[in-house]
Amino acid sequence: MPVAYLLLGSNLGDRATILREALQHLQEVAGTVEAVSGLYETAAWGLEDQPPFLNQAVQLRTSLLPEKLLDACLATEQQAGRQRLVRWGARTLDVDILLYEDKVLHTPRLTVPHPRLPERRFALVPLADIAAAVTHPVLKRTVTELLASCQDELAVTRLK
Repeated sequence: MPVAYLLLGSNLGDRATILREALQHLQEVAGTVEAVSGLYETAAWGLEDQPPFLNQAVQLRTSLLPEKLLDACLATEQQAGRQRLVRWGARTLDVDILLYEDKVLHTPRLTVPHPRLPERRFALVPLADIAAAVTHPVLKRTVTELLASCQDELAVTRLK
């Protein structure tokens, strides 16, 4: 079965509980959670005037094709009470597909690998916990190499 890497993020409510419940929900609807990163508190990216996020990367073994995995991610967000009011705004839960095997996919609904992964320290740091040697299928660089060259200067602090 394919392996996908996801990023979970929350900056509203009991963030740690929301991420824990999201992991359980993903396990029920999307596949087997094989690894999780530590929890990282990160400054908001894009729209910075909001509470800090808790982020966590997840390695998921799934039988779902990428667009069906997206549906499962969106259902997980919905279960957590996600409301899409403002782009990059505060949210109870965000679940992004960062990588799906070595697939490169561009559809109206989904781009894999995540198009802004190389620019986002808040995604690369937790991903490096569980997938440091994984190679970006377009850039042909490992997660460690992407992190070393990332110019994002926003704080990313490991909590546990």
